[in-house]
Amino acid sequence: MTYRTQQKITRICWIIGLCALAIPFVFPFIWMLSGALKGQADVFSSASLIPSQIHWSNFSEIFAYQPFARQYFNSLYIAVLVTGLTLFLASMAGYALARLRFSGSALVLLLLISALMMPEEVTIIPNFFLMKKLGLMNTHMPLILLPLFGSQGVMATFLMRQFFLALPKELEEAGRMDGLSRFGVYFKVALPLSRPALSAVGIITFLFSWNLFLEPLVFVNDIELFTLPLALANFTDTYGLPLWHLQLAATALAVIPMLIVYILAQRQIVESFALSGVKG
Repeated sequence: MTYRTQQKITRICWIIGLCALAIPFVFPFIWMLSGALKGQADVFSSASLIPSQIHWSNFSEIFAYQPFARQYFNSLYIAVLVTGLTLFLASMAGYALARLRFSGSALVLLLLISALMMPEEVTIIPNFFLMKKLGLMNTHMPLILLPLFGSQGVMATFLMRQFFLALPKELEEAGRMDGLSRFGVYFKVALPLSRPALSAVGIITFLFSWNLFLEPLVFVNDIELFTLPLALANFTDTYGLPLWHLQLAATALAVIPMLIVYILAQRQIVESFALSGVKG
């Protein structure tokens, strides 16, 4: 047996093994798609993944049951807005904590990290009274402000700081020698090099905002303002029991943006996590 043949056999064995390991992770997704095409009575009564009768009407019924298109748009624009603002603020704050030396910088970093230890369930009541005092109840503003300035924003800032710490200072010094200001060095040198970190922070922030449930449940009452997590829980019959075929169909549509975001940015995410802890 030649060396090349051994390599091919080894590669085939690795592929078969990895496919076998992927089955437990892929199976729930396949079951969701199968249930989305079944009737309500067949979701749990039939063990087959292939529906005996395909109900394409499930996907049209979810839009007739409640304003699902509006709720889908609500989640989409909130996630995009929160992601964009978080990238803007976290990149600047992370660069400042990594490169600028000012009095109290260590204390600021300590306070930011301590915010990661505070569960959302602990801060939800003070945030509720704060938003009520500001007159922002039953609006989307709490869903934008709280992730931006809460633990998610802090984590994004910390990841950006770690990435900027790993960048060679010589690159920035070369920019300063070319006459760039501190902001110019950040905008023209550091920021373009931080695309892997920005991609990782972007996808993590997008998924966090897209899956947010507790805050919409507390701050939003109008069904027209619901986001997707609330909308999915609202597919129930008159007795409050879940309409599984509609919930699974709606969930299948809800995962599409997450899949698209991850597929487009997965390479940058791996690079970011490989580089974010190099030094600091």
